[in-house]
Amino acid sequence: MATQEQRTSSVLDTALLWLAIAVLLASMVGYYYFTAHTDVVRVLGLLGGVVVAVLIALQTAVGKSAWSYCLGARTEMRRMVWPTRRETVQTTLMVVVVVLILAIFIWALDIVLAWAVTLLTGRV
Repeated sequence: MATQEQRTSSVLDTALLWLAIAVLLASMVGYYYFTAHTDVVRVLGLLGGVVVAVLIALQTAVGKSAWSYCLGARTEMRRMVWPTRRETVQTTLMVVVVVLILAIFIWALDIVLAWAVTLLTGRV
């Protein structure tokens, strides 16, 4: 059973997520509503609305979970060992050679099958 505190937190999280969606939608509507203003003002208003919506969403449990996932992904990207230029060139050349070999094989198979179909159907 969920405790009263968990239910309150869940309701608050839901309300905050809906508020974030409302702010985001309001900034999008404002972008199209204020067509008389310059594009810079409209874009800045839209970006401000997006930033406010994200900040509101980050206050929820889902937002905190998503943020921790992004931080973990960033940490993993920093741990990754990227190949050297030489390794990249060698791997690319291997892929090109294999693709060429397979293309020649499929072309030859097509020729042989076309010949076999011609032979079986009696067309000259």
